[in-house]
Parts: sequence; C-alpha cells; structure tokens
Amino acid sequence: MKLRNALFASLFATGLMAGIVSTAQADTLRFASEAPRSDTQFIAGEKFNELVKAKTNGALDIKVFSDSSLGAFQAAISGVRGGTIDLAVSGSGNFSGLVPLMGVFDIPFMFKDTAHAYRVLDGKTGQEMLDKLGEFGMKGLAYWDNGWRELTNNRGPVKTPADVKGMKVRTTGSPAHIEAFKLLGANPVPMPLAELYTALEMKTVDAQEHPLGVLWSAKLYEVQKYLSLTNHAYSALVVVMNKAKFDALPPAQQKALVEAAREAGQYQRKLNNDNMAKIVADVKKAGMQVVETVDPAPFLEITKPGRKTFVDKFGGDNYIKDIDAVRDVK
Repeated sequence: MKLRNALFASLFATGLMAGIVSTAQADTLRFASEAPRSDTQFIAGEKFNELVKAKTNGALDIKVFSDSSLGAFQAAISGVRGGTIDLAVSGSGNFSGLVPLMGVFDIPFMFKDTAHAYRVLDGKTGQEMLDKLGEFGMKGLAYWDNGWRELTNNRGPVKTPADVKGMKVRTTGSPAHIEAFKLLGANPVPMPLAELYTALEMKTVDAQEHPLGVLWSAKLYEVQKYLSLTNHAYSALVVVMNKAKFDALPPAQQKALVEAAREAGQYQRKLNNDNMAKIVADVKKAGMQVVETVDPAPFLEITKPGRKTFVDKFGGDNYIKDIDAVRDVK
C-alpha cells in the first residue's frame, strides 16, 4: 500500500511538473508585422524571440506573423489594444491617431541625421512618447528602425519640389506626412502597405515614400521607375504589447521583454544601416533610375510651415525644442 501510494504521489508530482512546463512552453506571444518575411522587421522579430527565450529560460516564446497576416496596421494596433494580438511593430506615424504628439517624429527634416534620431528616440522624449501609449491599452517596449524615407514614382526623376507637384503619392496616415506633401503640391493618399504594390501596378497612385528596406522587401521597385534619395523624414518603428498582458507578467519577465525588444532594435538598426548601399545598387540592377543627390534646402523651405501647423493643431512645441537641443550633441 505504501509503495503504491508513493508511486501515485511520484506520478502525480511528475504530471504536475509536466503541466507546469507545458503551460510555460505554451505561453506563446503573437507578434504582428506588416512587412514581408524578407524584411529586417521579421529578422529582428526572430532575434527578439531568441533573446526573450534566453532571458526567460524558455517561459516566453514569440511567434512572428509577417506580411500583414494578422491585418494591416490599424487591425494590428486595435488587436493589441483589445488583447487578441499580444505584440505588434508599426511605424510611429501609425500611432499618431491615438497619440497625436508622436507625429512630431514625422515632421520633415526634424532630424539632422541618423545619430540625432537615435539620441531622441532612446532618450527622454522617446520614452515619454512610449509612456503615452499606456493610456490606450498598450505598453511601448522599444523603437526599431524603418529608416529614412525616400521618394519613388513612375512619372520622372525628382530633383526639385517642382517635380513633385500634382503627383498622387501614397503616404502613411501621419498628419505630418500628409501636410508635407500637400505643401509640396502633391496629392497625398494614405494607404496600408499591403495594398500599395497593387495600387502602384494599377496606377491608382503615381508614387510612394518608404525607407529603402521596405522598397526592396516589398518589391516596390518592380512597379516604380524612379528613386530619389530625398531623406525627407526619418521613420521609426514602435514595438508595443498589450498592457494588461504585460502588467500580468512577473517583473523579471517584464524586464526581459523590454531588454530583448531594445536589443533586437539595436541589431535591426545595424542590419538596415549596413544594407543601404547594397539596396541602391540592387534596385539599379533591377532597372530603376536613381537620383542619389537631392538638395534638401528647397524641400525644407517649402515644408517648414508644417512645424507650425503641427504645433497649432496638437501642441508639442516643447518636444520640438527638446529634439533641436540634442541636434549636434556628440
């Protein structure tokens, strides 16, 4: 009898432990991305998973859903807010409908260079913007890199603002992006990335503006003839998590998620920056005509009123001053 009871107790304990391990292994977080699997967003998502697994001893696992398979950015962000999706990565401009002040990052020529953008995003201003997402059911974990936005089109080489007039340009939904192209005399058309290739192919729009990584990974070079390296705006990606889910995790796992998201972001930034020259060379081989040197001064002059328009509508003059204050910090 004692032997049987001991055996039963042992089996029960083994089963209980197996249940605990199984539960831990089953705690898979669904991570939504609009970009294709070939994009560095997906590669960084895989790195994020690798880091999270290591930091939580396998208690958390992240499954990356690329190619808008969980929906375009509106659906992904809504899913994270509602808890049907655990994590998402999307352009900072896509959050400006909830946190209008985050659109300050999208104002044309707001950043002097890449290092300036990183200083702002990784500093006090960037963290304050991430914190504002908490009011909308999201925990802002980190900024990843989309890169400098460049202009492509099917009409002709863009070298001056006059070349943009009358163009139907696909933009993000960011008010700052839309305002900038209106000031340049273009017709901005906000549209999800998932719809863009077809819209360009069908000539619903003439042009689009994305960082080079997306131009390549989404194969937009197949349906665009001209690329101009305008560097008109830096585009950050924001990694968010459902706040209730995040808050319910043990502190050690919360810390692991934030650290892993930021480390994956550093990894992805390097991938993007190392890849730029190769992408330019590759799209040339694919048949695109590239204007590599574009004088930013006339574009800046025309779009400069966008700063005042933004502040008048949303406030944020203090953030613009803070961004300018670290413009030349070494």
